[in-house]
Amino acid sequence: QVQLVESGGGLVQPGGSLRLSCAASGFTFSSHYMKWVRLAPGKGLEWVSSISSDGSITSYADSVKGRFTISRDNAKNTLYLQMNSLKSEDTAVYYCARDTYRGQGTQVTVSS
Repeated sequence: QVQLVESGGGLVQPGGSLRLSCAASGFTFSSHYMKWVRLAPGKGLEWVSSISSDGSITSYADSVKGRFTISRDNAKNTLYLQMNSLKSEDTAVYYCARDTYRGQGTQVTVSS
């Protein structure tokens, strides 16, 4: 079955960086668009970024454009999210997702 396992979250100061990873299994990773979404306290699920199956097409929410970079390594069945210039409003649980499937999430907390 589809399994998505996120890692790389943590506590970081404003302006800092983190790199999230998502290990995928149970399906042909290289054939699917993938995305990152996040859930902040008291807010609804927010789409963050998407990437095409071969990595050639990426898109970002306006709130993260220019600060976050999505990428993938199809040989390793892994999705990444490089997050730079982090802000307190980026605090959330981050999930990688394929269609309606999501992993368990990884907590990102941006605080001084």
